[in-house]
Amino acid sequence: MEKKNFHPTGAQRPNTTSGQRTPMGAPGVQRPSTPGGPRPMTGGPRRGPALPPKEKDPHNINERIRAREVRLVGDNVETGIYSIHDALRLADELELDLVEISPNAAPPVCKILDYQKFLYQQKKRQKEQKAKQAKVTVKEIRFGPQTDDHDYNFKLKHAIGFLQEGAKVKAYVFFKGRSILFKEQGEVLLLRFAQDIEDYGKVEQMPVLEGKRMIMMLAPKKK
Repeated sequence: MEKKNFHPTGAQRPNTTSGQRTPMGAPGVQRPSTPGGPRPMTGGPRRGPALPPKEKDPHNINERIRAREVRLVGDNVETGIYSIHDALRLADELELDLVEISPNAAPPVCKILDYQKFLYQQKKRQKEQKAKQAKVTVKEIRFGPQTDDHDYNFKLKHAIGFLQEGAKVKAYVFFKGRSILFKEQGEVLLLRFAQDIEDYGKVEQMPVLEGKRMIMMLAPKKK
């Protein structure tokens, strides 16, 4: 009778003397591990890429408002102080959101409105303001130290039109040749110009001599 080899645990050792290899995955045979190789698959689900965190709302709305009482304002409610329960009930009846507008007031000020529409309008206004700031134009008005009244009034009228359109005005006196000797006269002319235009623009930079030009900057007054 052929003698069989036995594993100490009772499992039969693979026969290596017959020249036959036991197939990988056979019962009792452990798959060798490969250092640095791929780890065996587990039965759990694979996770996709991590999602970016949700942007936090800039306002407390609805149940996130912690105050016990709020002051309601707006055209769709009667202005006054309400308990948070009553304010939420009104918002629910109007099928809108209760939005905390001034959280530091006592009590906090709230409005009942469509919050998504409110955010859209805010972003739209911010975008328009940035666009206006980026598109500031500067119009130049040139004088000579001996500018007569007719020419002065003609240029004053143009400058008022520029300011009304939202443009800045760069008014300057150009000194040609020996006319630099009359720089005080140029400064007086620019200060007169600033006074005549004060209803439409404000001085951003007082007259400053730069080379052969004395320059003054004016910006439109806010409406």
